[in-house]
Amino acid sequence: MMGVDVILGLQWGDEGKGKIVDLLSSQYDIIARFQGGPNAGHTIIIGDKKFVLHQIPSGITRSGVMNVIGNAVVLDPTILLKEITALEAEGIEVRSRLLVSRKSNLILPGHRLIDAWQEESNANGGVGSTKKGIGPTYQDKTGRFGLRIGDLHAANFDQLYNKAKERHLRLLRAVGFADEIDDAAWLIAADEVRRTLTTVDSEIYINEALNAGKRILAEGAQGTLLDIDFGTYPFVTSSNTVTASACTGLGISPKKIGKVYGVFKAYSTRVGEGPFPTELLDETGEMIRKKGHEFGSTTGRPRRCGWLDMDALKYAIMLNGVDELFMMKIDVLSGMDSLSIGEAYNNNSFAGLSFNKDVTVNYTQMQGWQEEIRGTTDYNKLPDAAKTYISQIEKLAGLPISLISTGPEREEGIRK
Repeated sequence: MMGVDVILGLQWGDEGKGKIVDLLSSQYDIIARFQGGPNAGHTIIIGDKKFVLHQIPSGITRSGVMNVIGNAVVLDPTILLKEITALEAEGIEVRSRLLVSRKSNLILPGHRLIDAWQEESNANGGVGSTKKGIGPTYQDKTGRFGLRIGDLHAANFDQLYNKAKERHLRLLRAVGFADEIDDAAWLIAADEVRRTLTTVDSEIYINEALNAGKRILAEGAQGTLLDIDFGTYPFVTSSNTVTASACTGLGISPKKIGKVYGVFKAYSTRVGEGPFPTELLDETGEMIRKKGHEFGSTTGRPRRCGWLDMDALKYAIMLNGVDELFMMKIDVLSGMDSLSIGEAYNNNSFAGLSFNKDVTVNYTQMQGWQEEIRGTTDYNKLPDAAKTYISQIEKLAGLPISLISTGPEREEGIRK
């Protein structure tokens, strides 16, 4: 029996996972999202078409591939239907190829308001939330107050929803943030999800598919360094983003995990607050931001940019049991006279960064290259300095880089 392969980000998200999942999806029968919510922004560029997927798995652009939203994903019906409508407008068949776990928790209108209050009032420490209601939804899930996709089909759903709404209103009124919740559009979207999408016990579906010999790729959202347990807490997301989460997010045994693919950029970025030891607060960081179009696909916020952090990358590789590395955006570094790689912290490690942020970094200086390499598909045609940069990362990581992306489009890359 085959295992479920896993693809995930090894940095603070925004690594380019959408392109890689789209690229690999032709080799799989099923793509399954296993955690996160609409704060994800997986971008796929095919010719002159650009798709940004927030909740739908990135295999949806490949005909014949089934897509599953797993039980640990939190789902906003209004955002989901906007995604579906946008894809259908481009001629992509969605509803017959999308299955949603009955156990996926619903993001309610009250969750979005609570999220906004927590962030704006600094009640959650001002962690840079996207204000999409994701954190409060996970809070209700672990508090056992949540509503799930399967509840949409319950005869007493109206009663269940109104009870949740009143509980949210009590909190919002108590803190003086809101007196009412505008939920008309949400209720219409939730009803359409109930009527037009197929819901399943995804753990049964995935395991039966495995037993039938189907090839399955589990798609993670955000990145390892934003994991609720292992990231730079509290400046993290609200879910577990590591390989182990694929087991709880899809209902599969750890014994059924196959290969693990880790995606990282040739440099580092992060959105929002939190420690970032290799951040560049100068013209070099600004150049990377502009050339790499480093603005959030979900929020539009400018991303902080810096040199590649090997201490953090090796920590992510260890946590996830990565088998192969995929490097993104090396083309952005073209035109620089010199590059740096942050090899290690002097007085700390990434594992302790949440508790001791005062770190300095040991850097290795490397020669840059002037040649533009966007669209290169032959490794031998890369400048020698680029090949040396790649080899140094492989040496430090102790893993091969088996795919090197040289541009945003589907076919712009090198298979080693």
